[in-house]
Formats: sequence, C-alpha cells, structure tokens
Amino acid sequence: MSDKFRVEKDSMGEMKVPTSALYGAQTQRAVENFQISGVGIPKELVSAIGLVKGSAAKANNALGLIDNEVCEAIFLASEEVRKGMLNEHFVVDVYQTGSGTSSNMNANEVISHRAGEIYKGDVKIHPNDHVNMSQSSNDVFPTAIHVAVTLGLIEKLIPSLEYLRKALADKSEEFKDIIKTGRTHLQDATPMTLGQEFSGYERQVEQAIWRIQRSLTSVFELPLGGTAVGTGLNTHPDFPGLAVAEISKATNLPFFEAINHFEAQAAKDGLVEVSGQLKVIATSLAKIANDIRWLACGPRCGLGELNIPSVQPGSSIMPGKVNPVIAESVLMVCARVIGNDSVCTLSGILGSNFELNVMMPVMAQAILESIELLSKVSKNFAVKCVEGIEANVDRLAHLAEASIATCTALAPIIGYDKSAALAKKAFQTGKSLREVAKEEKVLPDEELDRVLDLFSMTKPGL
Repeated sequence: MSDKFRVEKDSMGEMKVPTSALYGAQTQRAVENFQISGVGIPKELVSAIGLVKGSAAKANNALGLIDNEVCEAIFLASEEVRKGMLNEHFVVDVYQTGSGTSSNMNANEVISHRAGEIYKGDVKIHPNDHVNMSQSSNDVFPTAIHVAVTLGLIEKLIPSLEYLRKALADKSEEFKDIIKTGRTHLQDATPMTLGQEFSGYERQVEQAIWRIQRSLTSVFELPLGGTAVGTGLNTHPDFPGLAVAEISKATNLPFFEAINHFEAQAAKDGLVEVSGQLKVIATSLAKIANDIRWLACGPRCGLGELNIPSVQPGSSIMPGKVNPVIAESVLMVCARVIGNDSVCTLSGILGSNFELNVMMPVMAQAILESIELLSKVSKNFAVKCVEGIEANVDRLAHLAEASIATCTALAPIIGYDKSAALAKKAFQTGKSLREVAKEEKVLPDEELDRVLDLFSMTKPGL
C-alpha cells in the first residue's frame, strides 16, 4: 500500500483514502462521485453540523445510550468541527446527495476518527453507530442549515443592517433643514428636505431588520428527531427535546423541536421564507444605493446634489474621474442575492418530493452566501459611502427654486388650471414659477411669498 493512502471499508467494500484524511470510505466515494464545482458546503454549515453532532452525543448520553467517555470524545471532536479546526477534512462538493447525506457522513467519519484519537477506551467509535446515533441525514442536515442560517442572521446581518440604519439616521438628522426638489416619474415634484429623503432610506433598513426578526421563528424550529421520514424511527422519544435543548444552550437562542416532523422534513418553506426576506432586503438596499449614486451623478453635468467620498480613481483613461463604486458593489450584491432567492425558490419547488427535500445543499449555499454578502456590503456601504456623504447645498437650493412643481401650492388658492398655465409659461420662458406668478400678479407679493415658501411645502397643510 502506498504511503499516501490507506484502505477503508464501508457497506459497499474497500476504498483508498488519503492517509492524512480523518474521513473514511463513504466520504471518499462522494468525493469521486461529485467532482463538479470544486466548492464544498459553506464553513458555517460545517460548524453547525459540529454543533448538532455534539448536542446529539450529549442527549444520547443523558438517555444512557452511550457512556460518558464515548460521549466526551465525540463531543470534543464535534467541538473541533464547530470551531473550524477540521475544515480541511470536509471535502465533499456542494453539488452532491440532495439530502446532504454525503456531508453528514463526512462529518460522522471525521468526528468518529478524531474521537477515536481522543478516546482511550476499548470501544471503537463508529461513524454510524455512535456519532450518528438517533439521527438521520434527513433530519441532521436541515437542522444544521437552520442553525447556520439563524446564527448568520443574528450575529452578522442584523448588526450590519443596524450600523447602516444608524448611518442613514445620522444623515437624515444632519440634512433635516436642507431644502431640495422631490422627484416622481424621474420628473420634478414638490419640495422636500434632504433629511426627509434620507429618513425614507433609514426606514427601509429598519424594516429590513424587522423582516429578519419576524422570520426567525421559521428557522428556530428544528427537524432533529424525525430521522428518515419524520416518524423518529431508531430514536428515543426524548432525544429530540434533549438535543435541541443542548443546541439552544450552546447558542443562547430559542430553538425548539419541530411541531410536525413530517412537514419539517418534507418541505423547506421556512428556508424559502427567509430567502424571500433576503430578496426584499436586497431590493431595499438597491433602491438606496441607486438613489444615492444618481443624486451624486456629475459632478458638473448631472444632478450633483450629493458629494460622495472619493475612494479610488474611476478610469484607466480619463484622469480625475471618480465613480460611485461602493454603491455599484451594493447593486451587484443585490443582484446576486435575488438570483440566490430564485435558487432557493426552485429548490423548494423541485426538491420537495413526498417525505424529503433533495436540493438542500444548494439551498444552504445560496442562503448563507446571501447572508454573508448582505452583511458585508451593508457595513461597507455605511462606512465607505454613507458616513462621508455631503450635501451640495447651493445646487440643492438652486434646483428646488427652479422646479415648476411648486405651482402645486398655488392650486388650492387660484385653481388647478390657472396653476398649470403658470407652470407652462415658466417652463417656456425659462423663468422661475415665482417670477411668472409675480408678473401675472396672481396674489399680492407678501401672500405669494408665503404660499411659495419652500419649507412650508415640506409639511402637511393647505
């Protein structure tokens, strides 16, 4: 036998496995069967599988199914998986067995091998009989996905969105007295303050955080304990409650056992729901980033209402050009997240047949990538763009006064048709609406100035 390989056996026979590998024959078969993308399951999911395996070992120990020393060895090995210490041994491609069986067995083999190195007793720790005790890939893998997604939402995405929300709130306060023209249909509309405009952005991000919080219940619910089809065959009735309690204790989060194990394993609606919320968040961030880059377009030949931070040269051929690259990166992330949601939606539709969804690995990859991208881009957008935005006050004031949409304030006093005629004349002559209204003497000058006060138009009233 070559020094680079050892022989491992499984139910299908012998396999050559790299000598240094902690995994065994079943993992090696999967490696050879799924040489597709060269990308494994996300590290966050590997970590979550480690947490599930360690929690299962503790539950089995509490039920008297494995002794203290075996439990301790499995738990310690599982903790190494959870902490990312054994990631190099998780080698199965993400495009694999649709239930995640290959990755579950990858974990079982790695943990059993590593536990065997830790354990000093006479029992040979088996990947199926010990590490996978009371479990099935069909309940372990979706449980791990829920755990990984929940941790990503709470520990990464919500804090990043809150940082962005605060940055937008600060700008809303800073800009609260700066008048500008509103725009609807890409055309001039009635005046508003720049602070009001930014308050809308802040509210979008606040809503994004609420959307995540409202959807958490769907991923707090864990399928663990249903084993193959939801019946719990080969599992002690108390196992799921004990194991889920261990997961909750380790994460300090309110995970709970699935109310109906058949639904929890046959469908992946909770994951589709979370992915849908991520799509909405992407839609919100895209609107904000797009608005900001348009408001900053120029600097001389565009709207030029905002000045955004210059972070890098914008052209390899045009000296001095600076582009809204941070906003552009947000738009690209949003496009990717929306695409990932399509993957999750199709996986929920095409993968859920009878008692099991068989597209879970790619669902996990898509959702976890979306969480990671949104988390990073939200914070980056806040730090490298939003916090450094400055208002071009003179330009904003000029455009606000130039807008003929201010005729709206005159309509309740002189009528819609007469106001429209003033607007048309202002547009045709190139004069401001105020100048034309004074020429037409539609109101005494003092009354006209009161009615056409731009700040008064930013508040409710007649």
